[in-house]
Amino acid sequence: MSELDEQIRHRREKRDALAEAGIRPYPTRFELDLEPADVHARWGEKTAEELEAENVRLKVPGRVTAIRRHGKLVFVDLSDGRGRIQLFIRTNKLSDEGKTIVEHVDLGDILGAEGALMRTRMGELSLMTETLTLLSKALRPLPEKWHGLTDVEARYRQRYLDLVANPEVRETFEARARIIRGIRRFLDDKGFLEVETPMMHSIPGGATAKPFRTHHNALDLELFLRIAPELFLKRLLVGGIPKVYEINRNFRNEGVSFKHNPEFTMLELYWAYVDYHDLIDLTEELLPGLSEEVLGTTKLTWHDAEIDLTPPWPRLTMREALAEHSGVEASVTDTAEALLAEMERRGVEPPPDRSYGKLLAHLFEELVEDKLIQPTFLLDHPVEVSPLAKQSVEDPRFTERFELYIGGMEIANAFSELNDPDIQAERFQQQIAAREAGDEEAHVFDADYVRALEHGMPPAGGEGIGIDRLVMLFTGMSSIRDVILFPLLRPEDPAEEPTEQGFEAESAEGDPKASSG
Repeated sequence: MSELDEQIRHRREKRDALAEAGIRPYPTRFELDLEPADVHARWGEKTAEELEAENVRLKVPGRVTAIRRHGKLVFVDLSDGRGRIQLFIRTNKLSDEGKTIVEHVDLGDILGAEGALMRTRMGELSLMTETLTLLSKALRPLPEKWHGLTDVEARYRQRYLDLVANPEVRETFEARARIIRGIRRFLDDKGFLEVETPMMHSIPGGATAKPFRTHHNALDLELFLRIAPELFLKRLLVGGIPKVYEINRNFRNEGVSFKHNPEFTMLELYWAYVDYHDLIDLTEELLPGLSEEVLGTTKLTWHDAEIDLTPPWPRLTMREALAEHSGVEASVTDTAEALLAEMERRGVEPPPDRSYGKLLAHLFEELVEDKLIQPTFLLDHPVEVSPLAKQSVEDPRFTERFELYIGGMEIANAFSELNDPDIQAERFQQQIAAREAGDEEAHVFDADYVRALEHGMPPAGGEGIGIDRLVMLFTGMSSIRDVILFPLLRPEDPAEEPTEQGFEAESAEGDPKASSG
């Protein structure tokens, strides 16, 4: 039997002993006053004399993260993930039930404590505990408190332990929640209507991506998990809703990387009677204001770089970006033949589709994308990679589209929406040809969407912003898995269940460096 198995057996025996003593190991509820972090926020600066004068009595719950025994005195730290409060326990002052709980308590148990706030002679804010309630008996030990849960795979797979062992993780997801609230507030204040669109589609659309397939048994329908809500949101423009947005979950059956997860969150908004220039202005207003609201600054630290979100931001076409950041002359980016020759010269493997637009976009991705650290609008993308965007009047090879790059990542994608039904149908046909040539990510023909356009969609601008990548930037996280609570992982191998290594030993009752008394 491993040490971990022995610890679990020992904890189960304690649980059974508590039950035999009439103590419920998993009661229904606890009438609390405040959690530990809130106690410190309210009384953390009070002196011992002030606390005694106020005679503050509280009921506080939390998880046991340290136990220190000194004869009849026991010090227990209760944590809520944001802060902790020390319990000052004189065992001879407890009821028989309280004594039994103290005798059988383990690190990781959840307790409720009632008593008066005080400061010990060492100045530690503590709860002079008169009553203890067992709220949940932990049958497995926690990761070592003072080393934390450091195995990255285990952190993602067992996020509940990650949150207990690493308090800064909770701060990341609190920041994520503030970012999403801020986006909603910004758009609501500007008159946008938040809606919900289907997550199961009979035709995958709104992006060039490989979908996940599923099947509806009752209707005998092949369905696809949503790769983007775009075509449904634009149907609402046809229906007369001029400003609409959705914060949505999308699913793309593609590879994973530090900036890609098969399931991710996007903001998509559509705005009638404007074009992509208006969306540039909107984006330059939204992101700096959001950063100021969430972080109190418009300067971000990303890896070793300081990113300044102060607008205005540079605007470059794809050809200009190649010239400025990789020294690719404009004449080289003017024809497919010249682009192929440049790829061969630089050792860049060309894509299967050798059309001008695909080659230009591919060369940009290979040579420039990761160099765009400061906020940069990349304007006027080729038609071949923008099937839903309106064509440029000045140069029909390109569309009225921008992507926003920050930190070497695409953060936003926007364009003047194509609303000519015949041109849209033609673009869909071109995508079908690309699919038949082997491009699994090419768009399929959506006849109902074309029919909707035939009823008339106003000129409009549409934009998508990647929420996960935005959170990465705002929190300084280097992997998308750090900003998704439960990222997709391979199934766990039962043979690789965590052993006792990295977990608290039963004899180590808390951090020996923690204060007591």
